[in-house]
Amino acid sequence: MSYFAGKYDVAVIGAGHAGIEAALASARLGCKTVVFTINMDAVGNCPCNPSIGGTAKGHLVREIDALGGEMGKTADECLLQMRMLNRGKGPAVHSLRAQIDRRRYSETMKHKLELQENLELHQAEITDLEELDDCWKVVTRMGAEYEVKAVIIATGTYLGGRIYIGEVNFESGPDGIFPATFLGASLKKLGLSLRRFKTGTPARVLKSSIDFTDLEKQNGDEPIIPFSYETEEQLQNKVVCHISWTNENTKKIILDNIHRSPLYSGMIHGVGPRYCPSLEDKIVRFSDKERHQLFIEPCGENTEEMYLQGMSSSLPEEVQLKFYHSIKGLENAIVMRPAYAIEYDCVDPLQMDNTLEFIEHPGLYGAGQFNGSSGYEEAAAQGIVAGINAALKIQGKEPMILDRAGSYIGTLVDDLVTKGANDPYRMMTSRSEYRLILRQDNADERMTPIGRRVGLISDERYSKFLKKQELKANELERIKKTVIPPTDELNSLLVSRETSPINTGVKLVDLIKRPQLSYEILSSIDKDRPQLDANIFEQIEVEVKYEGYIKKQLAQVEQMRRMESKSLPTDLDYKTISGLRLEAQEKLNKVHPSNLGQAARISGVSPADISVLVIWMSK
Repeated sequence: MSYFAGKYDVAVIGAGHAGIEAALASARLGCKTVVFTINMDAVGNCPCNPSIGGTAKGHLVREIDALGGEMGKTADECLLQMRMLNRGKGPAVHSLRAQIDRRRYSETMKHKLELQENLELHQAEITDLEELDDCWKVVTRMGAEYEVKAVIIATGTYLGGRIYIGEVNFESGPDGIFPATFLGASLKKLGLSLRRFKTGTPARVLKSSIDFTDLEKQNGDEPIIPFSYETEEQLQNKVVCHISWTNENTKKIILDNIHRSPLYSGMIHGVGPRYCPSLEDKIVRFSDKERHQLFIEPCGENTEEMYLQGMSSSLPEEVQLKFYHSIKGLENAIVMRPAYAIEYDCVDPLQMDNTLEFIEHPGLYGAGQFNGSSGYEEAAAQGIVAGINAALKIQGKEPMILDRAGSYIGTLVDDLVTKGANDPYRMMTSRSEYRLILRQDNADERMTPIGRRVGLISDERYSKFLKKQELKANELERIKKTVIPPTDELNSLLVSRETSPINTGVKLVDLIKRPQLSYEILSSIDKDRPQLDANIFEQIEVEVKYEGYIKKQLAQVEQMRRMESKSLPTDLDYKTISGLRLEAQEKLNKVHPSNLGQAARISGVSPADISVLVIWMSK
């Protein structure tokens, strides 16, 4: 029996990292929102590593926070350890990574959804979607029918989920939770093109069974830089992580049993993540490598489970025990949860536009792993984009479209809807052509005005942001005007840092520009320095030291935006344009780019094809 359960503005299917940000954004923008999750205890679950951030991923978290999202704040609230990665490299690739308490993170996010005005959280499996004349019908397994103006699909790895451990496989979502069994058929009936992807996770082992004696310690940073621009308290590191390595014996055990891995036996047909392979995959692909690193990380403050980062596997349980026990420190490890691979259904993201709305199905959006990406941070980034745009469309407002030059979120979305995803997409700094201006330290400058414009940034927060910008401008002006005279103290400092002493007065900004010097090093001779937030000094120092490179990149951005300003009709049949190569016609008709810049980024469209389009547009 079915029954009518009510009318809502937005329905979000899934309450993982994508669903949470989508639902909160939609509700905070004034839309009556309903969120469905198969298991209420899995809201905000971290079924893989108990961490938020990482290389490029930390940039995404900072941008989500600056837009008005929740991931960064909650990660700070549930922090176990924080580190800034890549400190030995340039500022473009500095990225925050936090070990978090995964249970506390889930509970905190669930509670935030429960407290949010305009939002209802329901435990239900969605089995059917139906496109009506001016709305959508969403149906649960219990027969409840909801009428909504927009639907955001954020099913993660639950859609058609199947677990693989050696020869054993069964229908399941992550962590032994029921999968979404019926929705896939409904999506295919709508005409959506689905594909099969695969990911995996390592075993969890009992802390007391690990011998930490000879393992390398990995401490957190002090002082801690938080993810959220709204976190004002000084955060503390609570745990230590450890590092170990595989060896020749580990390698032999895996190679002797490689035929039992569903990856190599042909049982798994899904495409796995290129940049986060399983241990057996690493050993086969990098056969010349003698050893592989693993990180032993706590899953929370009130659990003895330890996560083995870098050791995902789908080998049989008894083989897992053998190779884990071959590793230093894990000789007597008790495995509490075995490693597994999970196969799931996701959509071809080329069917969407830059708002993450399906081109042929108005009001239907996708976000997260459903769109072919991997990672909590990539999911949350897409969730906030889909949630904002669904709300803006319902309210008859202009959409929020983030471009590649303004954010990593814009790069992520543009890559997915323009280039597609042939394997689970992972954000990396190398994916951005403009990474020197898309740093994690200036995410608020780039994103907070956008968050304010769409309605997610409060008056109080925006006032603080404007004050910070004023202080930064004043400090930049000060160091440009301040002249430091030559003194024995200064020249002694300069010589000790292997840089030239001075004979006449030098502007402070020119001293900061020197590679050997920094704000911190010059603090003793900068007597009039004001007391400012460390983030302000960090931003100014980067902008001063890399001024020439930043100017060059800004010129490239200007050129890109000129291309982006040349709009293309979204209903254009490119087969009618003579001069375009056949491959270009097919690719352009598949993606339907909204502008010339997006067309130029489509794989299979050459510069010669773009020239043809320019001539066609001029006519």
